[in-house]
Amino acid sequence: MSELVTGEAVALELRPARLPSRALAVLLDLLVTGAVYVTVTAAVIAATASLDEAARMALSIATFLLVLVGGPIAVETLSHGRSLGKMVCGLRVVRDDGGPIRFRHALVRGAIGVIEILMTFGVIACIASLVSARGRRLGDVFAGTLVVRERIPAAPTAFVPPPPPWLAGRFSMLDLSAVPDGLWLAIRQYLTRMQQLDPQVGQDMAERLAADLASRTGTPAPVGVPPAMYLSAVLHERRTREAQRTFGRGPAAEGTADGSGALSGAPGFSAPQSPPATQPPSAPPQPSAAAPSSYPAGARPESSAYGSNRRPEVPASGTERAERPSTGFVPPA
Repeated sequence: MSELVTGEAVALELRPARLPSRALAVLLDLLVTGAVYVTVTAAVIAATASLDEAARMALSIATFLLVLVGGPIAVETLSHGRSLGKMVCGLRVVRDDGGPIRFRHALVRGAIGVIEILMTFGVIACIASLVSARGRRLGDVFAGTLVVRERIPAAPTAFVPPPPPWLAGRFSMLDLSAVPDGLWLAIRQYLTRMQQLDPQVGQDMAERLAADLASRTGTPAPVGVPPAMYLSAVLHERRTREAQRTFGRGPAAEGTADGSGALSGAPGFSAPQSPPATQPPSAPPQPSAAAPSSYPAGARPESSAYGSNRRPEVPASGTERAERPSTGFVPPA
């Protein structure tokens, strides 16, 4: 990969084309251009048979310049850096900042290409491409251009196992702003490959990642929750928040923190139902075991299993425990 910086200070990661693919693209372009040049030259000779030698020589030079020099310049200008050979090989000519080329870029590349490709049979272009770190020939250096690959094989997306249903929404109070991107990447890579690891090695790695994540968020992992489930649930919470910021509040936003920082759901319960935020009661109702989610938005006590060290004072009723889906793991008390 080659990092290019645009005029807006945006870093682009592009893959420069190397010598084999560029040589194949140039060879295809030369074959097509040579066929056109031979056809046009034969037509010109047949049409100018009655002219003198000087006129035929002038027409031959004009044909050479128009077909072998002007043709590639016009094609690259009109196609924004994609000749026939480059389209076949999946290449494109771009500026140093990643933008499309213009006529002046194609003109410089074509003019220098006559010397380093046609007159020297590509020797100078091959040497310059091998010496350059990004595979550029002299025409690219003077024109300020770069040949990059457009078709890059996409790597298969690894599957991240979702958290169990009874952990959904229980980490909506965590502050994830201090977690670096490198730690998120390490967590995602572990979750996608934990089935391939030795059980003991995977357990140790999960504990280290969970401890590092807990130190970044300032809240320890819940007691009784395996480290792998804890990592999966927190990663799922981060993705949910990113989706909400990108697409707005939706059904997934229920039971999460609202704009004022207060909770509209009850983390730690299986299926909380919060009252509408537009009709808050005048006074906070008293908590009861039959209605654990009857707290209004903003009136939730601070006794949360993930917001403080105290456990919720309202235990789940027997009906709620029966409604929780069976996941093969015992939910934390």
